Amino acid sequence: MSQALTLGFSPCPNDTFMFYPLVHGLVDTGGFACRERLEDVETLNQLALKGELDVSKVSYHALGHIRDRYALLRSGSALGRGCGPLLVATTPINPANLRGKTIAIPGRYTTARLLLQLFDPTLEHFIVMPFNEIMDAVLSGNVDAGLIIHESRFTYHGFGLHKLLDLGEWWEGETGLPIPLGGIVARRSLGAETIGAVERALRNGVEYARSHPDEAARYIGEHAQEMSAEVCAAHIELYVNDFSADLGDEGIEAITCLMLRAEQAGLIPPSPLPLFIR
Repeated sequence: MSQALTLGFSPCPNDTFMFYPLVHGLVDTGGFACRERLEDVETLNQLALKGELDVSKVSYHALGHIRDRYALLRSGSALGRGCGPLLVATTPINPANLRGKTIAIPGRYTTARLLLQLFDPTLEHFIVMPFNEIMDAVLSGNVDAGLIIHESRFTYHGFGLHKLLDLGEWWEGETGLPIPLGGIVARRSLGAETIGAVERALRNGVEYARSHPDEAARYIGEHAQEMSAEVCAAHIELYVNDFSADLGDEGIEAITCLMLRAEQAGLIPPSPLPLFIR
């Protein structure tokens, strides 16, 4: 097996931290080469929906729409506790009072949007924009509230914004499970052998990154230029954990639960295919 695979992931510190060993040849890939493509998560979702990437990070919401074409991998996920999207506004109002109001969201197929719709299906006036523009839109009054992800959860309070809802806390309270945000998928047509090699290489890459935490600093910084070193470190600490190396039974249960709830709510189509190809 010797082939070049397109590998999509985001420039967020948790992704560049995890994938640095893989794209720089620091772990055995089992014979495949990677052509990296760094895009924001909603762009990756859209590319996967079009089937344009061999392997990619996607939101778990997007996974619900591409299960016919892509299988989930057990390594590389962003899944955990205390790391959910936050709903913020300039005043501390009850989220129920946002019905009929405009809410900025970081992408149509983001898990943030899916969770908000599961929390309150009556919230429906969404404006899609890049995640890093949402706080400014709230502060300027262009929207009534914003759903923030990534590093914004570490900085929103410094802008005088108020947290109305922590969707991670809500999900954990509802299910008792960690919150699945994003995972790595591989095109089913690659076959079990290649997908298995990719999965092993990803797991080895995550383990290498966690045991050599300083090696990727320059690579991370190149792609997170507007983020301080402290915010980068906090970002990695929050989103890279044991679930990133291997989902395990609890992680798989959390993802299965999210897919089932989304299907029952009519937010993703049902699928007869298993999440994993092997």
